[in-house]
Amino acid sequence: MIRVLLFSVLFMTTAAYARGQDLVVPARLSLEEAVRLATERNPNLAAARNTVEIAQAQRLDARLRPNPAVSFESESYPLFEPSRPAFVNNQELTFRIDQEIELAGRRRLRTQAAETGIAVAEAGFQDQRRRLEFEVRRTYLGVVLAKADLEVARAALDEIDKVIGLNRARYEHGEISGGELRRVQVERLTFVDDLFAAELALRNARSALLALFNAPDLSVEFDVAERLNVTDSGAPAGQTVSPAPTVNAASLRTQALAARPDLVAAQREVQRADTETRLQRALRTPNITVGGGYKRDFGSDAVVFGVTVPLPLFNRNQGGVQRADAERRQAANRAAATATGVLLDVQQAVHTVEVSRARVSYIEREYLNRSRESRDIVLASYRLGTADLIDFLDAQRAFRDTLRTYNRALYEARISTFQLAAAIGAPAIQP
Repeated sequence: MIRVLLFSVLFMTTAAYARGQDLVVPARLSLEEAVRLATERNPNLAAARNTVEIAQAQRLDARLRPNPAVSFESESYPLFEPSRPAFVNNQELTFRIDQEIELAGRRRLRTQAAETGIAVAEAGFQDQRRRLEFEVRRTYLGVVLAKADLEVARAALDEIDKVIGLNRARYEHGEISGGELRRVQVERLTFVDDLFAAELALRNARSALLALFNAPDLSVEFDVAERLNVTDSGAPAGQTVSPAPTVNAASLRTQALAARPDLVAAQREVQRADTETRLQRALRTPNITVGGGYKRDFGSDAVVFGVTVPLPLFNRNQGGVQRADAERRQAANRAAATATGVLLDVQQAVHTVEVSRARVSYIEREYLNRSRESRDIVLASYRLGTADLIDFLDAQRAFRDTLRTYNRALYEARISTFQLAAAIGAPAIQP
């Protein structure tokens, strides 16, 4: 029997551990799949769901009525006399049942407060999900950005290696000195270091995304399906991912005030606090207890009936009423502050969308093609011997920095749409 019990415990523990290990990350992960995995497995979101379950249990308690009380009393039996008479007919025996009756609608008010508490918890769950989805999208795009920067670093290193190969051939033919060859070989370290830094950023970004999935292994390697519009040659395409040209801020503010889960939770909290205030006022009216039963008095049968009414002479729940009033005002002030915060989030998100879109457009128009053309011209001149090594390295670094800035601008433009969606409480806004 002990062996069977130990085996059962071991099996249940192993099964529970296996359930925690069943995460399968696709080799090519899409943004939608990342959001789905996080909403299914994130422990913070699961904790918010547990809060709803706790609120539902509190509603169950609020609906319950007070339990009846059963009492039995024995009086006047000569227990210590030498000759004791019969037990039943030679004393007073009383059996009674008492039931407390709640007045002033306490049970109804408790239930209303508990139901409003469920609404608060559900809105809190939706707000936690809103925050999680934004964090997943932001972290996912962080992986995309790190991948794009890694591609830029590799492309820059490839160009340097090509130049090193060219210089080695020119050195062997006596066209350049060994010092110039050594100089470009030493400069290669800077580009190699950029590659290592980009690789580290990509690995850390992947681990951060896996942590949102509650993955048991944060070192799993995967690719992301989205890109930051980078061509195979390493040069970004001239296409922006910025949001739609027009942003109706007034419509977005209206939508946010109606749909933001944290504001809904704050408003429901005001309702709950108002119901709690009415409940505390109802507690000023004391409950009554009615009871009745059977009494046998030295062989005579009788009926017992009684009513107990507390006298509210000293305690009329003054502190409870005052505290509930203060909590109601506090909830109203917090709801007002939350509404202001929602409007601020929307306005700042609108600003971010507009500025990010303008930034991407400006880089594409003024710098992207020019920096690439400048790099190509200097590279061609260097191969012909009309430009020196310093000019080439400066042009290569400028082009690399332009690509990084453009990647960052694309990243922030995409994030701005996610930020705006989160600010208005919408699932997503298409770029």
